[in-house]
Amino acid sequence: MGAARALAVQGQLPLPPAMPAAAAQLLGQAHRGLAEAAASPEAGWRYATAHLAALRGAAAVLAARTRPEPARRRPRSAWVLITEVAPELGEWAAFFAAGAAKRAAAEAGLSSAVTDREADDLVRDVGAFLVAVETTVSRPAPAPTAPVRLRSMDGGRRRPSNRS
Repeated sequence: MGAARALAVQGQLPLPPAMPAAAAQLLGQAHRGLAEAAASPEAGWRYATAHLAALRGAAAVLAARTRPEPARRRPRSAWVLITEVAPELGEWAAFFAAGAAKRAAAEAGLSSAVTDREADDLVRDVGAFLVAVETTVSRPAPAPTAPVRLRSMDGGRRRPSNRS
């Protein structure tokens, strides 16, 4: 009898599956980046470093939920991919995607790109995002659902369009 089954028999729930090593490594990098951002006195550096920590968190989700595809495709944003593989993080993805231009401006050294308040807010937001990422990668991906097939009310007959 397996260890998980033995625990279930004894009335204890089995442990969740282990986080993939690549996801754990990326999540660790994200937390270190967030700590570095929080300690930075300069707003632009704090913002850019926190945003990159969020990107590493997104990469952790992708590492846990996707497999590399053999065919070469045009690269897509991690934020776009996150909405596909972890829809529960879709609002976070939109939020961080919207901040990418500001991060680029801060990385370029534009002193007016980010205020202290914006940088501090982003550091807090990234901390909350990483908690959501940990929750997401620690549970298995939901099983894909079969597409819903709707029956037509007219027996499947097509109606001609009246448009000219």
